[in-house]
Order: sequence, then C-alpha cells, then structure tokens
Amino acid sequence: LAHAIRLLLEYTETPYEDKLYSCGEAPDYDKSQWINEKEKLGLDFPNLPYFIDGTTKLTQSNAIVRYIARKHNMCGETEEEILRVDMLENQIMDFRMSLVMVCYNPDFEKLKPGYLEQLPGKLKLFSNFLGDRKWFAGEKLTFVDFLMFDVLDQNRIFEPKCLEPFKNLKDFVERFGVSRGTPRSPLGGAAAVGAPLTLCVCPQALEKVAAYLKSSRFQKMPINNKMAKWGNKKL
Repeated sequence: LAHAIRLLLEYTETPYEDKLYSCGEAPDYDKSQWINEKEKLGLDFPNLPYFIDGTTKLTQSNAIVRYIARKHNMCGETEEEILRVDMLENQIMDFRMSLVMVCYNPDFEKLKPGYLEQLPGKLKLFSNFLGDRKWFAGEKLTFVDFLMFDVLDQNRIFEPKCLEPFKNLKDFVERFGVSRGTPRSPLGGAAAVGAPLTLCVCPQALEKVAAYLKSSRFQKMPINNKMAKWGNKKL
C-alpha cells in the first residue's frame, strides 16, 4: 500500500523518511515492533502506512496520496478529470483487494486459477477506460496514475503476460516508469523465489520515478506481509 506513496513522493521531489517495521516469522508473526509504537504516534486511526508532515498526521493510503497530490495540483482540474480520478481511485482499490484476498488465503493455490481466469476481463475495463489518453484522467498526470501503475505492476509480477493483449496498458506502464526485461515470476512455485528482474528504463519514462526504481532504495519485494501465500519474500 505504501509503494504508490513513495513513487509520488519521489516524483514530486518531496523529502521523506521511510520507516519500516519488521514482522516476526511463522507461526506467530510477532508484530510487537509496531504494536509497541502505534499508540504513541498521535494518529487518529493507528495503522500502516502512516504519514506525518509537521502537525498533519494521516493514515489510510489513499488519503495520504491525495494529501500529497493536492499540494502539487495532481487531483484533476476539470470536472471530467475530477470525476474520472474519483471513480478510478475506488475501482483500483477494489482491483487491488481482489488480489490481496487471494494472496492471503490459505487456499491460494486453489484460488489462483480462478483469479487468473477473470483477470483479462478486469484489465479490459481499465484498458477501455484509458482509451487513447496519455494518463487515466486525460493529458495531465494525476495521483491515480501512481495507484494504477502500482496495481498493474503487481498483477504483471503475478502473471507476467497479463498485459500482452492490452497495448495501451503496456504503454501506460512503460510511459510511467519502466519496462520489464525479465519479469519477476510468481512465487507460487518454489523455483520462482528469487527470480531475476531486469528494469529497462523506457525513453518516455518519468525521469525521477525511473531513477528511484533503479536505485538501491527501491525494495522490489516483498509486496505482501510474511503471512501471505504469495509476494511475501525478499528478492
């Protein structure tokens, strides 16, 4: 959930401290590092990720992204752009959670084929919504593009060929950041753990984001927490 926040901070050249909390190993998955601190931060709704900017203290990932975006006029300008941003923000969260629910389910291997079967239909809706626009709200970059890039990239890691039928989504991902020379393979099989990833900077990439994705500060994996059945291991 914090990845899109980091990308937006990088794009807007906003200085930030990235604080990570560790989770213990199975079977207890000890969360004491976070639990011991969460009530001391002055957050109205203690949760991860959180964002502190002076006296402003926020949780909920989309609220954080919106806060940063408002400072940089990246929430849409025209009524049509604003409507597209508002609708897509929520649609992306539904899409994100559909993968999360599979990844954290003990029956992951049984549920995975069903998810992959319905994935093209969901991607087609996003492809139709983007159409021939440069960005999802129109010609100007907005915060939902960062959210969309994140969730499309996760699904492309999960199923490397899922964007092949949708040229505009492939172009969007490459325009946004990078193209993947060797996609990270799904972690469902033991041989896939630690599979290599080659990041190829697209000529049309957002320069600051592409630089971050190639830097040592970018953590490629894990996507999910340790108790998940997929995307839970570092590369």
